[in-house]
Amino acid sequence: MAKKRAMSFADLRGRANPPALARLLGDAAMARAALGACGFPIAILDATAPARPVSYVNAAFEACFGCRAEEARGRALGALILRGDEAQVHRMLAESNPRRSLKAWSRDGSVRHVDLSITALRAEDGRTTHWVLAFSDRAELERLRAELDSLRRLAAAA
Repeated sequence: MAKKRAMSFADLRGRANPPALARLLGDAAMARAALGACGFPIAILDATAPARPVSYVNAAFEACFGCRAEEARGRALGALILRGDEAQVHRMLAESNPRRSLKAWSRDGSVRHVDLSITALRAEDGRTTHWVLAFSDRAELERLRAELDSLRRLAAAA
């Protein structure tokens, strides 16, 4: 029996005129590889389900929040990183502000100061099908703010 060989997006790009399905699969594989390689934590939520469960997290999300993709998939984001505050997730998705700063918690209980960027993915009919949440760590910024406040207090006391 012949051994099956998985086709990568690189294989598909090398063809002169790949069939439409092959191009689509290649584009999907490339997009998934790009999300996985991104250094910023990313979560994708299913907007078609009322609870907005997590459908994808990348390796950076796993590293930042200590939650493996298998554990995150199908669960509510609030339960994973917002101490169970699902109402906060739904408010953020409903608001028109695509960027905000917030506190999130990793699995070990340590707080993460993050900036969050939210983008809706829409179907052709305009319906929101997914939400993409990209996080950036503000730990260094928070540390510098605390140091600056400390220096200001010392200067005021002098």
